[in-house]
Amino acid sequence: MKIVRAIFIVVSIIATVVSLWFVPWRTLLFQLSPLPDTVQAQLDQFTGTGIDGVIVYASLDGKPAQTFVSGRSNRIANTPIEPQSLFKIASITKLYVAALVVKLAGRSEIDLNRTLAEYLPDVADRIENADQITLAMLVQHRSGIPNYSDDDDYSWFDPPTKQTDNLVLILDHKAEFDPGTQYRYSNTNYLLIGLILEAVLGHDYEFLIKQEILDPLGLKNTFTSMGEIDMERLVSGYTAGYDDDLKDINYTGPMGSMVSTAEDVGLFLNSLRDGTLFSPSEQDVYASLYEYGHTGLLPGYSSIARFHPDLNGVVVQFANKSGDRLWWIMEVNYDRVVRILREGN
Repeated sequence: MKIVRAIFIVVSIIATVVSLWFVPWRTLLFQLSPLPDTVQAQLDQFTGTGIDGVIVYASLDGKPAQTFVSGRSNRIANTPIEPQSLFKIASITKLYVAALVVKLAGRSEIDLNRTLAEYLPDVADRIENADQITLAMLVQHRSGIPNYSDDDDYSWFDPPTKQTDNLVLILDHKAEFDPGTQYRYSNTNYLLIGLILEAVLGHDYEFLIKQEILDPLGLKNTFTSMGEIDMERLVSGYTAGYDDDLKDINYTGPMGSMVSTAEDVGLFLNSLRDGTLFSPSEQDVYASLYEYGHTGLLPGYSSIARFHPDLNGVVVQFANKSGDRLWWIMEVNYDRVVRILREGN
């Protein structure tokens, strides 16, 4: 027993040393440093770790909303990031699409229980289990359909502009699990939702999101695509190990095409639960279908938007940098900001 115990201790020490070898030390020191008294001081520390710029929007119950900024929008021009700077919100787009689906289902214009095969018969024979996958499963990432952006032929730095080009990457592939039995995040789910909406309603998701969400909520600084924006307002995006500005890369489709300010994302997120966007019955459907928060990640852009029940409010963080092993520090900073807000609440 002593020998077994000794071996166990040695193995544990080796495992610990190996794991620490791969720890980003700057991030670890940042995480363990004393928590500042203010969000602004925290963001200034954050940009001091090598992040170019950050925006945080906080709207907490009973308090005026606040937007904090630190760092720069463009490293060459050294222009400061602004509270109303535009940002590629990446997969936070899916929150808007999920809300849109709930609104349309509430009017019986679409049916959450209809299958992919019923909605898109032309591709049904090339997607395994299409006759069992419901629209609700697509929304919830419970379809089992592979994620096209995980395919080796998908390029994050030169993405296709046609959604059919993305769809081709997963056609005739084996399902990852039986529909409804597991959760696995897949951009293909939302690509297919976009195709369903256009097939059934005759309008693309961009038109429908503007009509059903952006216009009613008065979100003037939210756009469904880069083609609609003043590019001067869009912050530059950078990724680790790559010097070029990535702001001109255009991502299309309901998986992650939208551009917004942190404030507008916060206002939208609040609308999901305060009765502004949904009727009571729609609210119940949304609560059973999707979440009150999301993250977003594209080359050059990292974002987090979440509702916090204990604060009865939302906190949104945008940082214009991405890269291997950088997401951890994004989450660390976000958690520290929320702690500061919680202690001051």
